[in-house]
Amino acid sequence: MLKEIQVCLCITFLSAFGIFYEFYQAPGCLFSCKPMPKHFLTHKDIMAQGRSIILLETTDHLQPSPLVLCSLESAARIYPDRPVIYFMKGLGNNTMEDLKSSCPPLSFLSAVRNIFIFPLQMDSLFQDTPLLPWYLQVNATQEKNWIYIISDAIRLAMLWKYGGIYMDTDVISIRPIPVTNFLAAQSSQFSSNGILGFQPHHRFLWDCMKDFVQNYNGNIWGNQGPYLITRMLKKICNLTNFEDVKDQRCQNISFLHPERFYPIPFQQWMQYYKVWDSRPNFNHSYALHLWNFMNQEEKKNVTVGSNTLVENLFKTYCPTTYRISLGSGDRSVFCFYIFN
Repeated sequence: MLKEIQVCLCITFLSAFGIFYEFYQAPGCLFSCKPMPKHFLTHKDIMAQGRSIILLETTDHLQPSPLVLCSLESAARIYPDRPVIYFMKGLGNNTMEDLKSSCPPLSFLSAVRNIFIFPLQMDSLFQDTPLLPWYLQVNATQEKNWIYIISDAIRLAMLWKYGGIYMDTDVISIRPIPVTNFLAAQSSQFSSNGILGFQPHHRFLWDCMKDFVQNYNGNIWGNQGPYLITRMLKKICNLTNFEDVKDQRCQNISFLHPERFYPIPFQQWMQYYKVWDSRPNFNHSYALHLWNFMNQEEKKNVTVGSNTLVENLFKTYCPTTYRISLGSGDRSVFCFYIFN
């Protein structure tokens, strides 16, 4: 009898192992089909292939909002074979183990196979770029727009060094971006820097970093951000009005139609927090920028049961964030739901 039990247990173990193995080797598995302990990997290891999706937190804030979590989750779902990296200034020398009890959302996110969270180390980032002399002499305490300025600098340096796609943390991904070197138009004559993607060591980014330093003015909001990108693009491209929903191309850079990321312009940002009679399909969009900067005073939130556009976007593109961060579900099941 004992022998029969042992044989039964052995068969059960082998079956479970087989299922486990097939799960991790399945073509649809997230990011890496060969499991590797994530704590052994550095951001340089992960970014070496130039395919990372990059998001930033340039304050010391360690409690990501539901919108930030949705940005990360939606990117991880839309790009299952690419690493999604969240750099956090406040992480410092803390490990994820240190933060599991004090900051559960970070623990949940780190369990997702293609999401990686690293401390933001700016001293080394700006090495070997035109931004280093500026960074060493600027007085951050005297800059009223510092968190935006430093974010503008970081995204340029990271994309130049490693390549990939940068996204703001108020962007919900809804389908893959099909081009490599691109900028996102807010209008025919104006480029944003909230979403951009480039191969490593692209000349346009190097020239942007040089202009960042040469024409630095921290008193003008966006001077080192969208205004910089726009003026540099205009130096090499003859920007014309968009026709229909067609992108423009200049040299080897795609200037993507406003519908791709900004189907709702910033003047109408509150439309995301309203109930629509007929929900838009966003068939021409790759991602949706929710203009959280405009929401600083209103402080609109995603409300369960409101049937607003943003609630429905959460349900569709970041369902785990919706269930765990906004619902009353047990947060311990986050890591189960994220794979289903």
